[in-house]
Amino acid sequence: MMQFLAKAGLAVMLAAGTLAGTVAPAAAQLNIIIGDQERDAPRDYRRPPPGFEGRRPRGCDPRLAEDMARDYGFRRARVVDITPRRVIVQGWTRRGPGEMSFGNVRGCPALRRGYQ
Repeated sequence: MMQFLAKAGLAVMLAAGTLAGTVAPAAAQLNIIIGDQERDAPRDYRRPPPGFEGRRPRGCDPRLAEDMARDYGFRRARVVDITPRRVIVQGWTRRGPGEMSFGNVRGCPALRRGYQ
């Protein structure tokens, strides 16, 4: 009786493993889009967002970050991302493409310089 239960348990585990192996790839092929497509599009960080006209920005100004990156030797510098903590600028240096991070506070202190 003990051998029968052991074999039955092994069979159940194998069946569950194969079932889980077939469900995961089928779920990965499903493409569901929830949300606004326009909102997911890349933003132009040089322009203020809608409704921002009357307020004064508290953090790092993207144009100031681009100018500071140019002072560090970046060519074609552009802001690619703004987070609550950082402003990330990408451009070209003598070594090739590069990236620089600035703190998102007034004055845009330089945090990190990196090469891609």
